Amino acid sequence: MSDTDAAEGLSFDFAATAPDLRYKLLTGLVVPRPIAWVTTRSTTGVVNAAPFSFFNVFAQEPPLLVLGIDTRSDGSPKDTLVNIRETRAFVVHLPDEATAKAMNDTAMDFPGAEGEPEALGLALVPGTHGPVPRLRDAPVAMECRQVTTLNFGPRRDLVLGEVLALHTRPGILDAGTLRTNYEIYQPIARLGGTLYAHLNDRFSMERETYEAFRDRTGKDGA
Repeated sequence: MSDTDAAEGLSFDFAATAPDLRYKLLTGLVVPRPIAWVTTRSTTGVVNAAPFSFFNVFAQEPPLLVLGIDTRSDGSPKDTLVNIRETRAFVVHLPDEATAKAMNDTAMDFPGAEGEPEALGLALVPGTHGPVPRLRDAPVAMECRQVTTLNFGPRRDLVLGEVLALHTRPGILDAGTLRTNYEIYQPIARLGGTLYAHLNDRFSMERETYEAFRDRTGKDGA
């Protein structure tokens, strides 16, 4: 931390900041973050489920998403990463208020041989584009194929996945316009620590064109 007076804000040199403190700062300030509730299948057939909030969509052509996976506290790889490396297949679900508790329950440190969906009684639906089933009650599910995994040291991997198929719960998308009905789809987002956020307080802003800006301000761009 710098010697800057607190009234003027705080500054941090990350080269001199411990990783745990970096995590606290980044997860507390980069908010809200979407949650990837990921299912995978081991080579022995065990279906794993776990949430991750270092995640977002990356592109639409090709349709890509990125998933950041840390190690366990003892440094061993998590089941999700092991399974993706071995099978190259996974499903990313987006949890909502109705599935929040189930999502949080799957964050428990289950042993690799015990699948969270089976232990917690979470219903599964077979995948249509791969061997990994999706969680039946999740509002959104994206079946993915691993494109590549980038390793950044002993504790962090970034999985780049191609979305092969997308499934939604009835009512979330208008069948004609494909617009999202946010009165029905009520996703939750990750804050810092044990905090989560509802996303039901929304506002809209129209984007002004440059021509309208020029006419309004009298600036001609010269």
